[in-house]
Amino acid sequence: MRSRPVTAGNNRRKRANIHGNTFMSSTMRKKTKRIHVGQVAVGGDSAITVQSMTNTDTADVPATVAQILRLEAAGCEIIRVAVPDEDAATAIARIKKEINIPLIADVHFDYRLAIASASAGADGLRINPGNIGGDDKIAAVVRVAKDLNLPIRIGVNSGSVEKDILKKHGGPLPEALVESALRSIDRLASLDFNQIKLSIKSSDVINTIAAYRLISRKTDVPLHVGVTEAGGLYAGIVKSAMGIGTLLMEGIGDTIRVSLTRDPVEEVRVGFEILKALHIRQRGPEIISCPTCGRCRIDLFGLAEELEKRLLTRTAPVKIAIMGCVVNGPGEAKEADVGIAGGDGIGILFKKGKVIKKFPEDRLADELMAAVDQWEKTWSTEDLENK
Repeated sequence: MRSRPVTAGNNRRKRANIHGNTFMSSTMRKKTKRIHVGQVAVGGDSAITVQSMTNTDTADVPATVAQILRLEAAGCEIIRVAVPDEDAATAIARIKKEINIPLIADVHFDYRLAIASASAGADGLRINPGNIGGDDKIAAVVRVAKDLNLPIRIGVNSGSVEKDILKKHGGPLPEALVESALRSIDRLASLDFNQIKLSIKSSDVINTIAAYRLISRKTDVPLHVGVTEAGGLYAGIVKSAMGIGTLLMEGIGDTIRVSLTRDPVEEVRVGFEILKALHIRQRGPEIISCPTCGRCRIDLFGLAEELEKRLLTRTAPVKIAIMGCVVNGPGEAKEADVGIAGGDGIGILFKKGKVIKKFPEDRLADELMAAVDQWEKTWSTEDLENK
């Protein structure tokens, strides 16, 4: 497949998506083929979607459903579940009845589990043709996917590259990952199957960026971007922000997943923060808060953490300031739609730098939430256009 040319220009356009969020799609984004995962469009000019993966036992339906519903509330748009055995594949049918977002079955080694997952109602499959079996087994999976109109994500990572390719390149270098991916694309294309999405990940940020840059020049298949096995909260956030952020800035990527050794809700939060920081997509509040200094007389760390949790499921793009100094706070955060600051037992609420009211310091969080509620009642997509 030949890649389509990148459209030049730097204009951005904003519009509301089906969830009431807004996204800004840059005309510099690489043009890829558009496919659908369930009701969610991927590639083309559709929004860059945020995905995650459950870490429950998929066969434990109540636990898996509960986690997916929490992820939905945080904004997750496509969810992936591991299918290591027949019980997990069978559970997909029950899980699907209780969730609202598309579900992808993640299958390794056993092609029969991919077929069973598709038959149980999965909206897509994630396989690596290099470890799923020979041509006959891949063909069997593709037949089912075609019959049910399901996309397949080819998932290539540094631990799954074919032995002959590793030998040729001397290890899982970016060129090896790309050759493996192209081989898999060709295998599916030879079966007249083109509903393909591709990921090509490494735990090494530099190799990940290099591999995606190279594959993006060689195919117009939609790309799912991430840094695999990124690590715990801090290392994982830094690696993901550097890797995913760099690629998105270059117009590469149609869906993203932040991999953290953490509650997957944190993955979704970080994913949207990356998109928000790059002005690619806006979902939920933007929180600005000072790092504190000797003038701070309140528990700003605790206050900010509490408010982040209380605001997690909000979708309107209000800009919020949480400041530690009554004297300088409103001035330093005058661009905020709403903000609070406190000290010496006094709290203040301000809007666009103007102090609106004063109240006891212990009401800071509640007063801010009330102000956000009020702001959301008057907010509309048009308001964001004028921000």
